[in-house]
Amino acid sequence: MANPLQFIQQTRAEIGKVSWPTRREVVLTTIMVLIMSALAAIFFALVDVGIRSGLQAILSFFG
Repeated sequence: MANPLQFIQQTRAEIGKVSWPTRREVVLTTIMVLIMSALAAIFFALVDVGIRSGLQAILSFFG
Protein backbone atom coordinates (compact mmCIF):
# COMPACT_ATOMS: atom_id res chain seq x y z
CA MET A 1 0.00 0.00 0.00
CA ALA A 2 1.43 3.36 -1.06
CA ASN A 3 1.67 6.27 1.31
CA PRO A 4 -0.66 9.24 0.68
CA LEU A 5 2.06 11.39 -0.94
CA GLN A 6 2.88 8.67 -3.49
CA PHE A 7 -0.81 8.17 -4.14
CA ILE A 8 -1.30 11.88 -4.91
CA GLN A 9 1.77 11.92 -7.17
CA GLN A 10 0.57 8.86 -9.07
CA THR A 11 -2.91 10.31 -9.38
CA ARG A 12 -1.55 13.57 -10.82
CA ALA A 13 0.59 11.61 -13.28
CA GLU A 14 -2.44 9.61 -14.46
CA ILE A 15 -4.59 12.75 -14.79
CA GLY A 16 -1.86 14.23 -16.95
CA LYS A 17 -2.25 11.31 -19.36
CA VAL A 18 -5.96 11.94 -19.89
CA SER A 19 -6.96 13.27 -23.30
CA TRP A 20 -9.41 16.05 -22.42
CA PRO A 21 -12.02 17.05 -25.04
CA THR A 22 -11.97 20.51 -26.56
CA ARG A 23 -14.75 23.01 -25.92
CA ARG A 24 -16.03 22.45 -29.48
CA GLU A 25 -16.23 18.67 -28.93
CA VAL A 26 -18.11 19.16 -25.67
CA VAL A 27 -20.60 21.56 -27.27
CA LEU A 28 -21.18 19.29 -30.28
CA THR A 29 -21.68 16.14 -28.21
CA THR A 30 -24.01 18.02 -25.85
CA ILE A 31 -26.11 19.20 -28.79
CA MET A 32 -26.15 15.66 -30.20
CA VAL A 33 -27.32 14.24 -26.88
CA LEU A 34 -30.11 16.82 -26.64
CA ILE A 35 -31.26 16.10 -30.20
CA MET A 36 -31.20 12.33 -29.67
CA SER A 37 -33.10 12.71 -26.38
CA ALA A 38 -35.77 14.80 -28.10
CA LEU A 39 -36.07 12.24 -30.93
CA ALA A 40 -36.36 9.39 -28.42
CA ALA A 41 -39.04 11.30 -26.49
CA ILE A 42 -41.01 11.92 -29.68
CA PHE A 43 -40.67 8.28 -30.73
CA PHE A 44 -41.89 6.92 -27.39
CA ALA A 45 -44.73 9.46 -27.27
CA LEU A 46 -45.90 8.28 -30.70
CA VAL A 47 -45.61 4.63 -29.65
CA ASP A 48 -47.61 5.43 -26.50
CA VAL A 49 -50.33 7.15 -28.52
CA GLY A 50 -50.46 4.19 -30.91
CA ILE A 51 -50.74 1.62 -28.15
CA ARG A 52 -53.35 3.70 -26.31
CA SER A 53 -55.42 4.11 -29.49
CA GLY A 54 -55.18 0.41 -30.23
CA LEU A 55 -56.25 -0.60 -26.74
CA GLN A 56 -59.13 1.88 -26.76
CA ALA A 57 -60.30 0.48 -30.10
CA ILE A 58 -60.13 -3.09 -28.80
CA LEU A 59 -61.90 -2.23 -25.54
CA SER A 60 -64.63 -0.23 -27.33
CA PHE A 61 -65.16 -3.16 -29.74
CA PHE A 62 -65.72 -5.65 -26.89
CA GLY A 63 -67.30 -3.27 -24.38
